[in-house]
Amino acid sequence: MDFYIVIPAYNEEAFIGKTLQSLTAQTLLPKKIVVVNDGSTDGTQAIIDRFANKHSFITSTIIHSEGEHLPGSKVINAFYKGFELLDDAYDVICKFDADLIFPKDYLQKIAAIFEQDPTCGMAGGHCSIEKNGSWQLESLTNKDHIRGALKAYRKSCFKAIGGLKNTMGWDTVDELLAQFHGWKVCADTQLMVKHLKPTGHAYAAAAKHKQGKAFYKMRYGFWLTHIAAAKLALKKQSLSYYINCIRGYNQAKDENMPFIVSEAEGEFLRKLRWKGIKKKLF
Repeated sequence: MDFYIVIPAYNEEAFIGKTLQSLTAQTLLPKKIVVVNDGSTDGTQAIIDRFANKHSFITSTIIHSEGEHLPGSKVINAFYKGFELLDDAYDVICKFDADLIFPKDYLQKIAAIFEQDPTCGMAGGHCSIEKNGSWQLESLTNKDHIRGALKAYRKSCFKAIGGLKNTMGWDTVDELLAQFHGWKVCADTQLMVKHLKPTGHAYAAAAKHKQGKAFYKMRYGFWLTHIAAAKLALKKQSLSYYINCIRGYNQAKDENMPFIVSEAEGEFLRKLRWKGIKKKLF
């Protein structure tokens, strides 16, 4: 299978060399990698250039998008700046972060997942972080969820879901929409990727209401939003996170923000979420 990879990057000189090294050492090499340097002020570009000079399948582009580097829309906008430079000859399109180390057979194993199950629309491993000298699962989400750091989409699934939504929560809504369109989400719990920079490490305080706004735009509704916000707050052990989620939801509702899913998709998303909650309770 032909893999195309887009990597948004901002001030990643400490990590991106390790990411690119792991990708250029794959047993199944990607056909194309585009690194999108979003206005880095450190040595990120020099490292990208060094790899691009050695490997013809690596290219880069420099952009200068406005605003703070917050979760959600900014990284997706950067992804699309890279995606626009690619042709349509891929089988799998990947959005990878610039602070990961992939095992050498990562792409080969992802290809095998797609090949073995034609109904698998997206696939990925799991992130691990270093704690006390060992690499442990970064357990921020359910094991059936593929983190936004390492998404791989079958072309037909990517097109069916309308690509990636430029909002916080995009890496949840993509999986829900994939299921709405009849695709499976295939997370391999045994396929571990080293995550060098813990999630949320550089998120600004201005992002505190974005998750709640995302719940509104995904048509979660009142009760699902409260449950989802409480679950995330519990994982983060932060009451303020829950309060800010609810405030963000209410702000989005008051401002009548546009939804990112249709009514039919929203209804499916809610049913899927309630089904998951009932399964855990009963």
